[in-house]
Amino acid sequence: MRYFLMILTAFALISCGKPSKFKTYNGPQVTQILVDKTARKMWLLHGTKALKSYKIDLGFAPAGHKFKEGDGRTPEGVYRIDRRNPNSSYHLSLGINYPNNQDRAKAHAAGVSPGGDIFIHGGPVLRKNRKKADWTAGCISVTNKEMEEIYAMVKDGTPILVKP
Repeated sequence: MRYFLMILTAFALISCGKPSKFKTYNGPQVTQILVDKTARKMWLLHGTKALKSYKIDLGFAPAGHKFKEGDGRTPEGVYRIDRRNPNSSYHLSLGINYPNNQDRAKAHAAGVSPGGDIFIHGGPVLRKNRKKADWTAGCISVTNKEMEEIYAMVKDGTPILVKP
């Protein structure tokens, strides 16, 4: 019996000693994300009520709607969160379903690739401190701590409106 209690205690200590990789959230559902590129702000909304707001960084050339791969712009319009990456190179990430059919059609008509892989994410894993604003390739970036919160609060399928 003593041996059994020692093993049980060891397992309990092992499982308690390691915090969960992901935060949990039990508040009101995030029904929409609103991004204002000019104000460099993002809000998580429940209906019309703002649950949280964040200062953001954008693509390295943020003015205007993303048109082609490599232009450094952050897309504008209505999209959806369509995937999550817990092993992102940018401390967690939530995928935005850019390009949509309209984006693809405009890029195809111009003979260019619309690009893709647009996310809301934290900072780069390999670089500790960002030195300048608007450094992404077209994504929306927040601090790592904020990204952990956002990752817990936002579910796949959540609409995101990105305003100029």
